Amino acid sequence: MASLSGGVATTSRLLPSASRVRRSISSASSSLSLASSSSYSPSSLKCLRFPPRSPLIFKDQKRSSMSTVAAASDAAQLKSAREDIKELLKSKFCHPILVRLGWHDAGTYNKNIEEWAKRGGANGSLRFEIELKHAANAGLVDALKLIQPIKDKYSGVTYADLFQMASATAIEEAGGPKIPMKYGRVDVSVPDECPEEGRLPDAGPPKPADHLRGVFYRMGLDDKEIVALSGAHTLGRSRPERSGWGKPETKYTKNGPGAPGGQSWTAEWLKFDNSYFKDIKERKDEDLLVLPTDAALFEDPSFKVYAEKYAEDKEAFFKDYAEAHAKLSNLGAKFDPPEGIMLDGVAGEKFVAAKYSSGKD
Repeated sequence: MASLSGGVATTSRLLPSASRVRRSISSASSSLSLASSSSYSPSSLKCLRFPPRSPLIFKDQKRSSMSTVAAASDAAQLKSAREDIKELLKSKFCHPILVRLGWHDAGTYNKNIEEWAKRGGANGSLRFEIELKHAANAGLVDALKLIQPIKDKYSGVTYADLFQMASATAIEEAGGPKIPMKYGRVDVSVPDECPEEGRLPDAGPPKPADHLRGVFYRMGLDDKEIVALSGAHTLGRSRPERSGWGKPETKYTKNGPGAPGGQSWTAEWLKFDNSYFKDIKERKDEDLLVLPTDAALFEDPSFKVYAEKYAEDKEAFFKDYAEAHAKLSNLGAKFDPPEGIMLDGVAGEKFVAAKYSSGKD
């Protein structure tokens, strides 16, 4: 889905991606990112200086965190990592790009493929350069740079869990609902386990509603979940130099926070609420972005039922969004232990892969 962007310029969630290269419905175009406002780019981190099929390696990355052995996460380290993510959000205003990071790792899931990890989904594969180079993932290397120091610090937390934790925490810290998460996702081990390009949504396909259904139905999601998840565009900005969509700057983005510029979907683009649906419905402000896939939510009869509801009822939107986000975060994942790891006594969705595929690992 679109990317939430800020200084780091990216999006949150599986929002349709917007890239300069316009591809067919089956291709991955650019990702609309929930742009984060962070401009974090430490000189000590170096990436993408390795052969195309190698894992992304940062200069200061600890050996333990680079292990390719699939392992579940440690509960105590998960809790500590979550607190570090909260501090990162406070200092870098990177909520949108972290939402997008989690969404794009999970959003490659294909319910028609039985085998893990070929089915895609929340398995940490987005840390590898070959997948980061997919057009829909433009700019997400910045999100990985932001989150890598936390991964280095907590080697007992998998990338798959860290990506999903960062995404859910960003929603919550932006004022959104509590996401009923669980952890224990196993990481894929090698770049060869990354999904092929073309599984993420586009922002401007010829038939937006059909395109959204084609992508999200493939993941086992329905119309209500498509519309609810689209509401994450209440966060972030689209930058034309990255995605080909939006204005260079508006009255809402010219001063940041983070790197200035881009065009947001909402006036308060670091606040999670239902203003996205209100603004898309009214279309009174030319400084607010409306993509073809956004407009489709009020043009398609089935989508419109939910979009109208969410524009009027924030609590209904929050409830449905939290459930859809949790479901998305589990797609394609292999959990160890199988029942997952709960934090704070909050029970996540009772996910088993069999609900979306054969469940075979």
